[in-house]
Amino acid sequence: MNTAPESPSAVWPLPVRGEPFDRADPDILRRMKAVSAATACAKLNGMGITRTAVQGPAPLERGRSVVGSALTLQFMPQREDVASGLGQEYVERDTALWAVLETVQEGDVLVVQAYGSTFTGCFGDMLVRYFKRRGGAGIVVDGRIRDSGRVRELGVPIWCTGTTPHYASQTDLFPWAYDVPVAAGGVLCLPGDVVVADDDGAVIVPSGKALELVQSAEDHENWEEFSRMRLEQGARLSDYYPLSPDSRAEYEAWRDAGRLPLL
Repeated sequence: MNTAPESPSAVWPLPVRGEPFDRADPDILRRMKAVSAATACAKLNGMGITRTAVQGPAPLERGRSVVGSALTLQFMPQREDVASGLGQEYVERDTALWAVLETVQEGDVLVVQAYGSTFTGCFGDMLVRYFKRRGGAGIVVDGRIRDSGRVRELGVPIWCTGTTPHYASQTDLFPWAYDVPVAAGGVLCLPGDVVVADDDGAVIVPSGKALELVQSAEDHENWEEFSRMRLEQGARLSDYYPLSPDSRAEYEAWRDAGRLPLL
């Protein structure tokens, strides 16, 4: 008969939960769906926010994209007197890994700090299945997943560093905290930040910059549409990409006139 080992909270109370936070504005998230990860990264760089592209995690399946408000989960190194993987799910179900899934709301993107571990399977079939049922939109994990065949069948967009047969606390890490700041692929993510992810990778948009970014990105998409039409008509690249002062004025007149087809 399986019995649960001593709780890991005997030395330090686990799981750790951070302070309450506000999710991103739904209208901003709706508008952000038209913004690619590349555009988000470039625009943030222009705003002086230079470390936004999560390094390491790649899409489990190409052709997926997601925009959502960030939930966060932090793994920490194991230490046998505090927390280890002995007992597998009998311990894990009392950790931050289980707890954060109970807080998932429609459209959330879970961002996971796992140090790029090649051994830790942070999520598998059952957990991703539950995440999906609660309305979760996607997962960005700086580590690996397991049960990859079944997970792909679920259709949840996932960015990770690969796959492994290991369960979450089997080797070097342990689910420690949620709703806390995390480092994912060298990028700081705070609960409530906006995640934009596609085939180019995942980008973390600071919540306080999201409105400015989406406004700038919408303008960028519009003038690129104008420039594309001008280039198709034989215009010089240097005049229309990027816009010069003269072509900017031409674009604004086109935009204000209702973005009519160019003759």
